[in-house]
Amino acid sequence: MGLLIYGLPNFCFAIIAFPLALYVVPFYSEEIGLPLEEVGLALAASRVLDTITDPLIGEFSDRTRSRWGRRKPWVALGAPLFMLSAWMVFVPGDNASFHYLLIWSCLLYLGFTLADLPYRAWGAELTGDYAARSRVTAWREACGFAGQIAFVLVLLALQQQRPLALGTPLWFVAATVLLLLPPLLGMLLWRIPEAPVERLPTFAMDQWRGLALLLRNPAFLCVLSASLLFVSGLIVQASLHLLVMTHVVGGRELFPIMLLFENIVTLSAIPLWIKIADHLGKHRTLALAALWIGGWSLLLPLCGPGDAWLLFVLLVIRGAGFASILFLANSMAADVVDYDTVQSGRQRTGLFFAAWAMVTKLAIALGIVLGTLIPASFGFEPADASHSEAALDALMATYGWLPGALMTLGAAVLWRFPITHERQKQLRAEIAAQRCHPPKGDARSF
Repeated sequence: MGLLIYGLPNFCFAIIAFPLALYVVPFYSEEIGLPLEEVGLALAASRVLDTITDPLIGEFSDRTRSRWGRRKPWVALGAPLFMLSAWMVFVPGDNASFHYLLIWSCLLYLGFTLADLPYRAWGAELTGDYAARSRVTAWREACGFAGQIAFVLVLLALQQQRPLALGTPLWFVAATVLLLLPPLLGMLLWRIPEAPVERLPTFAMDQWRGLALLLRNPAFLCVLSASLLFVSGLIVQASLHLLVMTHVVGGRELFPIMLLFENIVTLSAIPLWIKIADHLGKHRTLALAALWIGGWSLLLPLCGPGDAWLLFVLLVIRGAGFASILFLANSMAADVVDYDTVQSGRQRTGLFFAAWAMVTKLAIALGIVLGTLIPASFGFEPADASHSEAALDALMATYGWLPGALMTLGAAVLWRFPITHERQKQLRAEIAAQRCHPPKGDARSF
């Protein structure tokens, strides 16, 4: 029950992330009428701004000491801003401009970071066990996929009544978050304790030396590089799904059904990926999942007019690897923190997750820019009545071949990740042997 309570807020966080990746670009470019490149630049710029706020929030979260813990106050602080800005981005007025989208998307990502980054750091600290960490993150991501499935089921029900404008699912998402997130977060804050802060007796460390340790952490650099490649590849495709189904293969009405089946397959595959990770290790399982996604992505440009069902099948099969990308990467990030704790003597989970989130958001910005500007540079504009063959070829190559190459390169980077199961057990043993219990009142175990 504790893992479920911890994971349930991700039901709402994932609901926001889902349409933000899939619907916002076509909604603002087609229904609102903003140029495609302006939409891409506004969303990308808002993610780049996070590179400033993420490390600050991570560091402040690590240093926070309160009667409620060090993660909980930040989660509670970020939730209201997250909910307000989600409504403003997803339910804009008819005259929403580039600056409107830029400002409110910046605030949305700020609120998301304030709530989500300490939430994920909190989860990484719930257990020190190599395999159990995968189960913590698996429950969290499973709740996220469950939220996406629920979202798609409601879309399908609404679609039976009348054709849906792109703004309808965005309104539904914003309303769902406003309704569900407060009680889910309330249950989390009330029922799930934070682990005591881990400290080791070691040398005094100023900020510059701490930063140098972070940048010399080989496991950190490895997982960071792989995440940059994985996320940018996935976002390229996510931002182009609807445009490909509208302007190339047809069958746009199949999109909600495709999302439903893709998420069901993704959710169903989680136990399989956990078993594979128990045998092969988390990093090699993650690399195999990336190769699975990348391999099927290479086939997507073969789809042409009238191939909606072929595209449907390829996307659903490809989606079986999504869960591994999400929950195993988060679990590996917790192992990276163990290495740093031994080196620095401080449990800097918030800072590490901030750095990782910062790179992830840069990858999202990169994916949006690549997914919008490359087709646009070949003359593809969604609002145009017709498109040249070169423009459509560029769209499909960007949609399939570019993500396939990025996923393959990321798998190669990750294959020699240095923290295996055995190495992580050694790190936890070193932490246990050196641990100094914090002074009374320094941290509270709930």
